[in-house]
Amino acid sequence: MTKQADFKRRVRARMAKTGESYATARSRLLTGQPDTAASGPADDWMAAALHVSNGDATDLPGTGIARHVLFWRDSLHEGPVPAVGPEELRRIRAAFLIQANADDHGEATTMFAERDRILEANRDGEYVLWFEADLYDQLQIIQILARLADVGVPAQRITLICIGEHPGIARFGGLGQLTAEQLRELPASKACARLTPAALQLATRAWTAFRAPTPGGLGAIAATRSPELRFLGEAFDRLSREYPATRDGLSLTERRVLAAVADGAPDAGTAFVRATARETRPYLGDTWCFAMMDRMAHAPVPLLDAEPTGHPVDRATRLRLTGTGARVLAGEADHVTLNGLDRWIGGVHLSGRHARWRWDDGTETIAGPTAEPALAPPH
Repeated sequence: MTKQADFKRRVRARMAKTGESYATARSRLLTGQPDTAASGPADDWMAAALHVSNGDATDLPGTGIARHVLFWRDSLHEGPVPAVGPEELRRIRAAFLIQANADDHGEATTMFAERDRILEANRDGEYVLWFEADLYDQLQIIQILARLADVGVPAQRITLICIGEHPGIARFGGLGQLTAEQLRELPASKACARLTPAALQLATRAWTAFRAPTPGGLGAIAATRSPELRFLGEAFDRLSREYPATRDGLSLTERRVLAAVADGAPDAGTAFVRATARETRPYLGDTWCFAMMDRMAHAPVPLLDAEPTGHPVDRATRLRLTGTGARVLAGEADHVTLNGLDRWIGGVHLSGRHARWRWDDGTETIAGPTAEPALAPPH
C-alpha cells in the first residue's frame, strides 16, 4: 500500500509539472519516459524520436506526435533471410522481391539501403516502434531491434507500441484500421513499453535463431514469454508450423487453403479469405497466398486444378481439388514426396523431395536430424 501511495503521489506530481492526464503521466512513469516540462510540451520527446512502423497505411503523421517516420517494408516470412551482413542481406532480399513480385531490383536495393541508413543515423536519439502482434510484424520488430543493438542503441531509448486487439474492433487487422486520434492514445496505454536490456537481448537471440541455417533455435523462442515482446513466442510458434508436416508434407497455410477449396471455395479470392479467417492473427497478403496456390496448381503432381489454365493464379481463378490434392489433405499421400519443395524459411533452405526438417503435430516441435528438442508454448 505504501509503495502504491508513493507512486500515485509521483503521478500527481508529474501531472502538475507537465499538464498530462493521469493516464498519460502514469504510463510514462511506468515506461521511464522523461517529463519535458522544462523544454516544451509533454509530447516533445516523442515528436523528436524516430517512429518506425510496418507501412504507410498507419497514419502516424496525422497523430501530431510523430514528425520523423520510417516505414519498414519487407515480408520476412517469405524468401531467404540468411545470417549475412546488412549489405549482403539487402542484396538478397531485393533479388528475392524482384523474382517474386517483379519489383525493380535497383529500386528495392535503394529502398532497403535508405531505410537502414535512416535507422542508424538516429542512433543517438529515441526510437518509437509501432507494430502489431502478427508474424509479419514480429519478424520486422526483431530485425529492427537486432540492428539497433548492433549499432549500440541502449534498450532504454527504445519504446515499443504493439497491439493485437483494439476495443470496438471485433477482428483486429492492424494499426491501419485506427484513426489518428486512436493511435495518439496508444502511448498512454498498456500497449506501450520502454524496452529493457533483457527484451533487447531476446530480440537479438530471436533474429539469430530465425536466420540460422537450421531451425533448432525456433522452439526456445516460441516457448519464451516476455513482458515487452509479448507476442514474439506466439509468432515463432506460427512460423514453425510453416515447415512441412510429418503427416502430409503440407505447411499449415497450404493445408488451410486446400481445406477451404474442399469446403466449397469456388475461386482463389474466396479461398484466401476463408483460409486467413482461420488465422489467430492474419499475416499473409493475398499476393503471397496466390503464389502458394499457383505452386500447388502447377506442381509435377498438382493438388489444385486452376482455371483458366496457362495463367498465374489470381483472385478470380477458379479452383478445385485434384484427386491427389484430396488424398494429400486426407493424409493419404505426402506433398513433398510427390512434388519436392524449394522454400526458404528464414535462414533454412528446404529443397528436394526429402524435407530434412518437418513439423510434428503430435509433439508440436520441428523434427529433424539436428533440430533441438523444444518445448511448445503452453496452451
